[in-house]
Amino acid sequence: MSALQACLLFSSALFALGLAAALARRTAILVLLALELMLSAGTVNLVAFWRYGPRPADASGLLFVLFAIAISAAEAGVGLALVIAVRRHHASIRLDQPARLKG
Repeated sequence: MSALQACLLFSSALFALGLAAALARRTAILVLLALELMLSAGTVNLVAFWRYGPRPADASGLLFVLFAIAISAAEAGVGLALVIAVRRHHASIRLDQPARLKG
């Protein structure tokens, strides 16, 4: 097994773990954490294809990863702000109660 295949196997396992956690959890914060795992799996893919690609001396892969980290940090901040806002208006942040969130 080559190093690229090992990285891709690790990334797919991380993505599968995040997907399973997102589908199994009911609280919004745990779903956001699972989404972060899935974004991290995509970042691992970007780094692996950059490192084992035809021109690893270019910094293009690192720029993609920096943008992905910045976007995931912004997404986590906005998601957490939404969860806090919903928690202030309602007594629960469980995702199985969507009828209470209708305006």
